[in-house]
Amino acid sequence: MSETSSASSPFPPNDGKSEGIDAQDGNSIIPISLNEEISPNLLQKMVHNALVWCSLHGLVVGDKNNQRSGKVPGVGIVHAPIALLPMSFSQSHFRQACELAPIFNELVDRVSLDGNFLQDSLSRTKKVDAFTSRLLDIHSKMLETNKKEEIRLGLHRSDYMLDAQSQDILQIELNTISCSFPGLSCLVSELHRHLLSHYGGDLKLDSTRVPENMASTRYADALAKAWKEYNNARAVIMIVVQTEERNMYDQHWLCSILKEKYPFYLCAKTLAEIATEGKLQPDGTLLINDQLVAVIYFRAGYTPNDYPSELEWSARLLMEQSTAIKCPSISYHLAGTKKIQQELAKPNVLERFLDDNDDVMKIRKCFAGLWSLDDSNIMKDVMESPELFVLKPQREGGGNNIYGDDVKQTLLKLQKEGSEELAAYILMQRIFPTESPAFLVQGGILHEEHVIAELGIYGAYLRNKEKVIVNEQCGYLTRTKVSSSNEGGVVAGFAVLDSVYLT
Repeated sequence: MSETSSASSPFPPNDGKSEGIDAQDGNSIIPISLNEEISPNLLQKMVHNALVWCSLHGLVVGDKNNQRSGKVPGVGIVHAPIALLPMSFSQSHFRQACELAPIFNELVDRVSLDGNFLQDSLSRTKKVDAFTSRLLDIHSKMLETNKKEEIRLGLHRSDYMLDAQSQDILQIELNTISCSFPGLSCLVSELHRHLLSHYGGDLKLDSTRVPENMASTRYADALAKAWKEYNNARAVIMIVVQTEERNMYDQHWLCSILKEKYPFYLCAKTLAEIATEGKLQPDGTLLINDQLVAVIYFRAGYTPNDYPSELEWSARLLMEQSTAIKCPSISYHLAGTKKIQQELAKPNVLERFLDDNDDVMKIRKCFAGLWSLDDSNIMKDVMESPELFVLKPQREGGGNNIYGDDVKQTLLKLQKEGSEELAAYILMQRIFPTESPAFLVQGGILHEEHVIAELGIYGAYLRNKEKVIVNEQCGYLTRTKVSSSNEGGVVAGFAVLDSVYLT
């Protein structure tokens, strides 16, 4: 692995068991809510305290029932859906996930530089997926003009689940564009430390077992370091935003840190605004309303819905043609697609990009089963046991994956039609995590549900030519969802925000 800048450890100072938690039962996830019987009176106090804390500290989202909540700040605010208590998670598995972040950062960078690999791997998908096709067209234009991204910035998040049977953490996906919740995830960790500092005695839980989460600060620092590398004091950082965003406060937290700590100016623009206000200078610099742009941070552009017309596509091309530092560049964006995830899982492919055999082994160990739909043997297994697989399209944002008998029916339909659309999907092993009871708070109401957890580890990578300036894990996101739910998107309404309690 290349040189890294290390982050301070997120782990509590003492190893071993915490009082009241038996960490030796073979599971990483231990049901905190069954540790001790919690009285209704104590629960009521904790929920009230949590709701007040969320309101005072900005752990909020826009209310989907208020039409203006995604457009006007301060209108239609509700507390973010949260778990009342953190999810127990073994320290060894948490450490393993954190240690993978710099390796995945390096892997994305290496893959992004191999234009032929990206184009070839996605060639069949391009024929049947219009969105991926448009991204590849932009990428092709950059290859044709030999456009080089000498300064490369990646803000990533790798998501994992703990497989109950193997007791391994397995990767669900690697996100390279618009990784959500670096702001709110930090606040949930703070909330849980606050609650356990007040009620930990009654619950026999230790607040220091909730690891500190610095995702938003470290993301902000990486953006600021990229701005510094651009080396123009008059330049700004531009955030690409959606026209309507109920998760705007997560973005505002990041912007607030940048504004408080650094001297540069920030601006937020939609793709349509960039198309109408942007100009490319002869030297490749990008101007937005005559302001020079140093860094472009995408919190939009990851879904076809963000490109309702050619205007938005022209903005994406304009930015890619510029000398501004893109987070992500079109190459980094493509490196995070599901099809590339599948390609990297094939034998001998990781070795093409990583020099260290130990790194290859660590990455390969966290890969779940990933298969091409051309494999007749695996297709036979799918037809017999569709519940063991997930069918994934090339989409981000939650609510897109296909589960259970729908996997079988979708594949039969596409096969019957002789459709090439099979190339638009990847087939993945379905991970079955340990279920545990938990208290969830949504809309001010407490629910006790059986849940499963998904752990995301944030990573930051900044490189200027041959010099690696930042390569680190930055913090974490825990999303807990009712075990009967297939998807994990918080804003989409499938999950709640959580943190971890290390055992």
